[in-house]
Amino acid sequence: MYKPSVVSVVKQSVHSMKSKRSSSIVRKYGLVLVLLAAIVFLSLFSDAFLTLDNIMNVLRQVSINGILAVGMTLVILTAGIDLSIGSVMAVAAVIAASIVHVNPGLTIVAVIAGMIAGGLLSSVSGTMTAKLSVAPFIATLAIMTVARGIALIYTNGRPIVIEAPSFLFLGQGSIGPVPFPVIVFAVICALVAILLNKTKFGRYVYAIGGNENATKISGINVAKVKILVYIVNGFLAGLAGVLLASRISSGQPNSGLGYELDAIAAVVIGGTSLFGGVGTITGTIVGVLIIGVINNGLNLLDVSSYYQQIVKGLIIAGAVILDQRSKR
Repeated sequence: MYKPSVVSVVKQSVHSMKSKRSSSIVRKYGLVLVLLAAIVFLSLFSDAFLTLDNIMNVLRQVSINGILAVGMTLVILTAGIDLSIGSVMAVAAVIAASIVHVNPGLTIVAVIAGMIAGGLLSSVSGTMTAKLSVAPFIATLAIMTVARGIALIYTNGRPIVIEAPSFLFLGQGSIGPVPFPVIVFAVICALVAILLNKTKFGRYVYAIGGNENATKISGINVAKVKILVYIVNGFLAGLAGVLLASRISSGQPNSGLGYELDAIAAVVIGGTSLFGGVGTITGTIVGVLIIGVINNGLNLLDVSSYYQQIVKGLIIAGAVILDQRSKR
């Protein structure tokens, strides 16, 4: 009978430890490595990519989707989904635009009104999901349609032009070289990260996504937590809608189309599991940056938008496949 020598056993053990260490590094820093690889690749093929103006442009572009993705992270962590945030953005945008259109000095009121409108609409989605046991996909699909209808009725299908300088600063202004939406995005990320990692509410969110039945048995009010998650998501969608209206200088009833898909893509690419219970805000930030960098780079390389959709779809499919394999 063959008996392995001590030396061969030690070599196998060392090799196994190195393999585990390398796979752990890939799991931990894989997204960052992908982002860095994309940056290096695009910088080699486009002289304009690494310029300060372009970097600030990328950050400004991803900030709105990033705010949406942060809210979506909370929802997906509970094993839910929200297809309505694009339409919720539109409602918030037209409400805020209508306020500053009549009175340009009411910028703060317009922002608060837009966020409240978003929170109210998403609270309906949360209630349907948590209290009536409606599947999140169906509940948010219904609110997506309703919210879009509200935006169209509110404006009679026409855009509301915005000329208030203080309101336009929200989406177009900068503090020093940093665009203001980027600052808002950074603050939102910090606040939600603290919420998830340092509060009971955050622990409940992870617990619900990990095992909802066990969470109920432990005495946690699962329905209340879920509704609050959707409300927070709605608030953030409302804020994103306000920033978008400011950026394009108008409240468009058709704005926000497809934004929910980009937000979901960023969250999934960032490592948040569609099964719930696993994910971080840091991962979502990297996911948002990956999508933003790829979109910007492909534009600089004059790649057709049709091909860009294919690339984005393949990235999402790959992220979901990896998520399912890691879950198994």
